Amino acid sequence: QVQLVESGGGLVQPGGSLRLSCAASGSISSITFMGWYRQAPGKQRELVAGIISSGVTSYADTVKGRFTISRDNAKNTGYLQMTGLKPEDTAVYYCHVKIGRDPTIQYAYWGQGTQVTVST
Repeated sequence: QVQLVESGGGLVQPGGSLRLSCAASGSISSITFMGWYRQAPGKQRELVAGIISSGVTSYADTVKGRFTISRDNAKNTGYLQMTGLKPEDTAVYYCHVKIGRDPTIQYAYWGQGTQVTVST
């Protein structure tokens, strides 16, 4: 079993910054993908940023240039640095990982979510 613990959410004013963390623990063989998703009220969950084991990253167009995803492999921890936050970034942010040494057999896990609210 794998546990994901997220932290770093909160209330911030427009233009502010937050850093989310996702610490993975448990039966971890190899994290092949780590991503951050978000879900705003009444909307579908969407992928915000992702990073694969090689370090290649990808971002949603809405956050490019403002958000940065990174990971510390030694600590099995991932981060999402968010800058220039806008009210439309308000959502519950979820950490998602895929684990498995065999690329054809991957196990997916989700964190519990952390609330990010951008408001005056």
